[in-house]
Amino acid sequence: MSFTYKPKKKKRRNTHGFLKRQSTKSGKRVVAKRRAKGRKKLAV
Repeated sequence: MSFTYKPKKKKRRNTHGFLKRQSTKSGKRVVAKRRAKGRKKLAV
C-alpha cells in the first residue's frame, strides 16, 4: 500500500505558488482576497 501524499517542494511551488496565481485572472482574485483578509502568507 502506498500513501497518496508525497510532498515535493518544486511541485508545490509550481501548482500553488505566487507566480502561478498571478498568471491567471482567477488566481489574481485569490491573492487579492487573501490580501484583503490580511493574510500573513498570500501564497506558498
